[in-house]
Amino acid sequence: MSSISEAHMNNNVGPVMRQGELAQAVIEAAEIDNPDKVITVEDKVAYIRIQTTDEMLIKRQTIEEMLGRPFSMSEIEIDLSSFAGRIDTQVEYIRFYHAKHL
Repeated sequence: MSSISEAHMNNNVGPVMRQGELAQAVIEAAEIDNPDKVITVEDKVAYIRIQTTDEMLIKRQTIEEMLGRPFSMSEIEIDLSSFAGRIDTQVEYIRFYHAKHL
């Protein structure tokens, strides 16, 4: 994106997270859980934007494997600064998607 005013003019979806262990686990989980997608990561020092087009699914089990410990999807809310698209949070996964496509 060349400017924030153009940010809504694409089909990108995904979380914007504070830097840290959980953000790294979410990046790895996004890549594993969405094998047919290109996951892009923008490191902005204070936060990380993790995105792909149209839809991104991130599974609790995959995050647990990346962290090496039990994980509850509600923990993601602590480091989730923002997100692109719509969000569907369930016990076993979090899904970012668009209701309409450009």
